[in-house]
Amino acid sequence: MKIDILTLFPDMFDSLNHSILGKAREKNLVNINTVDYRKFSGNKHNQVDDYPFGGGQGMVLKPEPIFNAVESLKKHSKTRIILLCPQGERFNEKKAEELSKEDHLIFICGHYEGYDERIREYLVTDELSIGDFILTGGEFAAMAMIDSIVRLVPNVLGKEESHKDDSFSTGLLEYPQYTRPKDYKGMSVPDILTSGHHKNIEIYRKKESLKRTYLRRPDLLETYELDAEEEILLEQIKKELKN
Repeated sequence: MKIDILTLFPDMFDSLNHSILGKAREKNLVNINTVDYRKFSGNKHNQVDDYPFGGGQGMVLKPEPIFNAVESLKKHSKTRIILLCPQGERFNEKKAEELSKEDHLIFICGHYEGYDERIREYLVTDELSIGDFILTGGEFAAMAMIDSIVRLVPNVLGKEESHKDDSFSTGLLEYPQYTRPKDYKGMSVPDILTSGHHKNIEIYRKKESLKRTYLRRPDLLETYELDAEEEILLEQIKKELKN
């Protein structure tokens, strides 16, 4: 996978050289390139923003530096050009899985009051947001998305199964996890997890995943299709919580 990031602050992405993403880059599983679009401003002052037509607060990102920067990159017909924007589609695990199957992504990190509308209308393929809040720029949103996407690229995590039970990967929140010691200052690991009975452990984890989702993110259950066993477990959870 190749990822190009258009930004005014390329150094912010040095953090992508560490941990799992850093190893993925070392193995050439992903190529991450930053582009300072100030260099594509087309004016002697390297100005990338200007006052909005019609008046208003703040400055608007000009079209020239963004179009010029994107045009400088090697692309193909399936390249996804992603605008980081609070007005965009909410980014989630499903979108991360979709984008992890692409071989070229371009992220545009904005600043100031907003973008010239022609960038949205004529250049980008996707507009994405990480939530209903405003950041000073798109860099942190881009880093979060890139981390979420790259970890799903084959061989990045080592084992494909490593991410299959993660929260949101199945449509539910992940079940509680424990490790040694079994007893820590009187706080004990549930006996079932050390019983060695794999089927009971599987049922326990499925129930705990449903319970956590029901209590913390019930909205996820509105679109999740329960199987027969999960329906029974969810009814048990509701009865137990009432008592």
